[in-house]
Amino acid sequence: MARSLDDDAPRRIGDADDHVSAEQRQAEVDEHASLRELRHDVRQTERDLVRRRRRVRAMVVALAVAGGAVLTGVLWTVLTWGSPSRFLQVDVACGVLALVSGAAAWVAAPPRGQLSLAELEDMLATNREALRFLSALIHPTLKERRSLYREDVAGVIEQHRTDSRRYRLIHNTLQNLIMIGAASTTTVAALDTRSEVTWQNITIVAIGFTVTLAAAFTGYYKYRERSYFLLQTADAIEEEANAFSLGVGPYSDFDADQDQQALKLFTQRVEDHRNEQRRRQQQLDQPADQATPSGQPPAA
Repeated sequence: MARSLDDDAPRRIGDADDHVSAEQRQAEVDEHASLRELRHDVRQTERDLVRRRRRVRAMVVALAVAGGAVLTGVLWTVLTWGSPSRFLQVDVACGVLALVSGAAAWVAAPPRGQLSLAELEDMLATNREALRFLSALIHPTLKERRSLYREDVAGVIEQHRTDSRRYRLIHNTLQNLIMIGAASTTTVAALDTRSEVTWQNITIVAIGFTVTLAAAFTGYYKYRERSYFLLQTADAIEEEANAFSLGVGPYSDFDADQDQQALKLFTQRVEDHRNEQRRRQQQLDQPADQATPSGQPPAA
């Protein structure tokens, strides 16, 4: 049979291919939207679970305090039954404490009608499993993964800077405590010229204990070193991000059509900095006689 001139099969085939491609793109968009919604649900459930656990812990502590106050009042009443003037004051104090703790427990108790702690944990486990399965079905391209990694670098930098500031604050606080405590010990010791137990002796013991404890924490956890290395890593990653954005340094040889090669190099260099930070973190967690982190921070 001769083919009709009006046959538009190629056009219909092209339209069908375009329709299939549009459906595939729409399916991918729907999958990504479902993934984002599921991730949001998981984060929201995690926050709800954290708040619920805090309320439950607060309620348990308040109930324990109330129970301890009631038990203390009963025992004190039994032991001092012959002296009403002695147990009445203690009973009143224990009663007030029990009432306040009971009211705090009632306020901290989860409202009725909401999901229980076990139900929230089951919901979180179910959502995490669904998120894990859905994430396994979606495979972003290498270009998309590298682009997402580049966008995540800003969060990594901010996290390192936040941790660095926290460790620096702890280190400075403990160092100030050591210096003030040492000076106070010397001053109080100079004021005491007698051998009996006085407030000076008690103060010296308390301050000495506090200074020793602060020095032990400083030497063991190495807050200053952690702060220094985190800040150093954050600065190095920020330098890489700026060099990549401006096309300078190791990225100056890449042309406009070589973005993927530049992005590959950027990803590798940032990962090298993060691996170096993890190695330093592991060395800091080891005993001092086994490993010493390279590139020690300058003396304070």
